[in-house]
Amino acid sequence: MATQEDRLKDIIGHAKEYGFVFPSSEIYDGLSATYDYGQLGAELKNNIKNYWWKAMVQMHENIVGLDAAIFMAPQVWKASGHVDAFNDPLIDNKDSKKRYRADVLIEEHIEKIRQKNNKEVEKGQKRFGDAFNEHEFRTTNPTILRREEEITGIENRMRDALTNDKLDDLKLLIEELEIVCPLSGSKNWTDVKQFNLMFSTELGSVSGESSKIYLRPETAQGIFVNFLNVQKSGRMKIPFGIAQIGKAFRNEIVARQFIFRMREFEQMEMQFFVRPGEEGKWYEYWKDYRIKWHKALGFSENAYRFHDHIKLAHYAKAAADIEFDFPMGFKELEGIHSRGDFDLKQHEEFSGKKLRYFDPELNESYIPYVVETSVGLDRMFLAVLSQSYKDETLEDGTTRVVLSIPPALAPYKVAVLPLMKKDGMPELAREIIDGLKFDFNCQYDDKDNIGRRYRRQDAIGTPFAITVDQESLIDKTVTLRERDSMKQERVPIQDLYRIIDEKVNMRNLLVG
Repeated sequence: MATQEDRLKDIIGHAKEYGFVFPSSEIYDGLSATYDYGQLGAELKNNIKNYWWKAMVQMHENIVGLDAAIFMAPQVWKASGHVDAFNDPLIDNKDSKKRYRADVLIEEHIEKIRQKNNKEVEKGQKRFGDAFNEHEFRTTNPTILRREEEITGIENRMRDALTNDKLDDLKLLIEELEIVCPLSGSKNWTDVKQFNLMFSTELGSVSGESSKIYLRPETAQGIFVNFLNVQKSGRMKIPFGIAQIGKAFRNEIVARQFIFRMREFEQMEMQFFVRPGEEGKWYEYWKDYRIKWHKALGFSENAYRFHDHIKLAHYAKAAADIEFDFPMGFKELEGIHSRGDFDLKQHEEFSGKKLRYFDPELNESYIPYVVETSVGLDRMFLAVLSQSYKDETLEDGTTRVVLSIPPALAPYKVAVLPLMKKDGMPELAREIIDGLKFDFNCQYDDKDNIGRRYRRQDAIGTPFAITVDQESLIDKTVTLRERDSMKQERVPIQDLYRIIDEKVNMRNLLVG
């Protein structure tokens, strides 16, 4: 049975072989933790963006979009707290010479304890069958309760150490838990040190402190500094949101696990401005809305879970992650944060400009509170890829690799395949593509036998394949093959648009 590590390697290999993701600068031996999206990767990425944008902006009358610059005045990052507080606690293993985030090492240790409890539950399910009550088992089993108590103790100690910047306590906790380096297996750790994650560069031709600027470490601040511009020009009334998709940059020392953690990445963020005192209900609203957005893709219900933050960011009143079951285990996919009025208040103080909203219903001005949703586009891409990747053994004993990508997100919606390169079949195939290509991304393929061509389309996730044969020239029907079931049926050419549209339209994800 393949391990999770093997599965990730398979996905990485598949992504490169079929043009989804390439190592950046590969002909020069690559650049650590940077990747290029290939021809199919760019299509999938754009479709994910489109799904997010439609759900957040097009489906909400009170949310508008923004595209802010990557470079911003350096005072922005002083006001936001990033210059002084955007740090990761890092620890080195003296034997392997590898560096790790201290908090992640502890979280991975906690996850191992949780997995032991899950195995205990699985044993109980096998033993008691339909009579098994998981809630009762988890709340009464002494072994599970002991482990849960252990988890709570570790989390409390980590929260205290991170909140109060007690780096020595973090190291002590790692030592007491006997956490070993994943590479060397040793417990020979250095002290924990804080490391600022922002990339800095020089603006203009003269270097020095006065010309120092930063590559933005998040897209949110571009929204906050444009709060009044958008509100006034768009005549927006509270509550309203501003959404943005864009690049962000973090000098991650511990960047690994393929595209999960990179130094250059893309975020899909929305800041929702509300009346003070109403942030609680909107926080719950967006938690519910965002998990529904993810689950609409049809992946396993067990692939998602909510996780409340152990350490709140300096701006947060409440924060939760939607975690996803990646090949590396459960990791953060999206964050929902109640940011209070921290950001606008800080920018008001540092800029000297009023950033307030006059509420005509209350007849007063105030700094709005903010609820944020922020999902990593690259992580979302990996989530789709890892859930869609399947290595199947068919009834006849043959195997196939298929990407069961949700049809609305698939890079190509349909492949058109002339059975032979003669007798007018290629011409009719081209005619069919000309009728579909304005609404669906199509691929023409006439190389190899039809079986191999089907396998190739399975491997890149194309939901439909249309085969044009001799009969097609006579009765204007074609063979339509569906990717997941491999079911084939004869359909009139004139019905193709309707059939394909019903399956691949983004509306299927947005309705309900």
